[in-house]
Amino acid sequence: MSSHDGLTTYPSVAQRYRHMAETGTLSHDPQQEKVARALDELIERIANHRLARKSSALGWLFAKSRKNSDPIEGLYIHGGVGRGKTMLMDLFFELVPVRGKRRAHFNDFMADVHDRIARHREALKKGEVRESDPIPPIAAALARDAWVLCFDEFSVTDIADAMILSRLFSALFAEGVVLVATSNVAPDDLYRDGLNRGLFEPFIAILKRHTTILALDDGRDYRLEKLSSLPVYISPLGREADSLMDEAWERAIDGRSVQAETLTVKGRNVRVPRAAGGAARFTFAELCRKPLGARDYLAITRHFHTIFIDHVPVMNHAQRNEAKRFILLVDTLYDSRTRLFLSAEAEPDALYAGVSGTEAFEFERTASRLIEMRSSDWAQ
Repeated sequence: MSSHDGLTTYPSVAQRYRHMAETGTLSHDPQQEKVARALDELIERIANHRLARKSSALGWLFAKSRKNSDPIEGLYIHGGVGRGKTMLMDLFFELVPVRGKRRAHFNDFMADVHDRIARHREALKKGEVRESDPIPPIAAALARDAWVLCFDEFSVTDIADAMILSRLFSALFAEGVVLVATSNVAPDDLYRDGLNRGLFEPFIAILKRHTTILALDDGRDYRLEKLSSLPVYISPLGREADSLMDEAWERAIDGRSVQAETLTVKGRNVRVPRAAGGAARFTFAELCRKPLGARDYLAITRHFHTIFIDHVPVMNHAQRNEAKRFILLVDTLYDSRTRLFLSAEAEPDALYAGVSGTEAFEFERTASRLIEMRSSDWAQ
């Protein structure tokens, strides 16, 4: 701990963590502190590596690349939702002393990679580049932009991603990139039951070779503790409902900056109007009156662990398209065990007023699932 201009600073992840525990910002957790110390050790290795390169006259003269240096082993931190992985990643990314660092959702990063591949192939057709394989030049460009890569909520669900990960990360690690990732699953469970998983499995071996695997899987879910005392299905609509939704939202984002995000789904953009810290907030109209489908809803659940939906109306046969999307949305949230906060005009069994058509029959399942999802232990 040091003081500068009257302000106290905490120069390591572990020190910041202990200060937060001492001031009541969070409850102390031995496993979290263990991960904090591991992140500090990695920061020290990165800092020493950076200083060694700076102090080398040959390094400056010939722009010696990191891929010719001893590689730095990164970290892969896995554990259940709400275990503090994102908070620890925030501290690490703030404190790691390099300019060439990038933090991204893994799916956003891979969307960027696929865009670069498409541009490379187009340039190849035009004769602007000669190399037929886009992976090496793309890896080199990514490494030049950022040689410390941080991925929050690392997951692999897209076959197009799975098929190139081994080659992509082999090239990135060869370029000296250091990976720090958090995930809800252990490496061996990535892309489990995915198509052509045998082609993906070499990536798991590469990941294990270039990162230390840390489990953060015991203890309390602090995110759910903050939200467990609040109602998750709020009806009827009105000022009180809006106020309760706002209160839950503030607890869910926990002081993080709120901004709009855009998810790319099969070349289309899905706008998320408000997002922060793994939580996203929509109105019913934004999710169910727009031409969204199963892939869009699935992409949302892959990016966010908590979803807020404001102002769900009572629907009837005239709104059967909106009702079909709402049924599909609830099924997706239910199957992915995504935590849901929702304000609605009526209770679940009265949300659909139509008496004919398949929507009336299917909505019985939707109402049952909404009732189950409003229980305090949902998603625990």
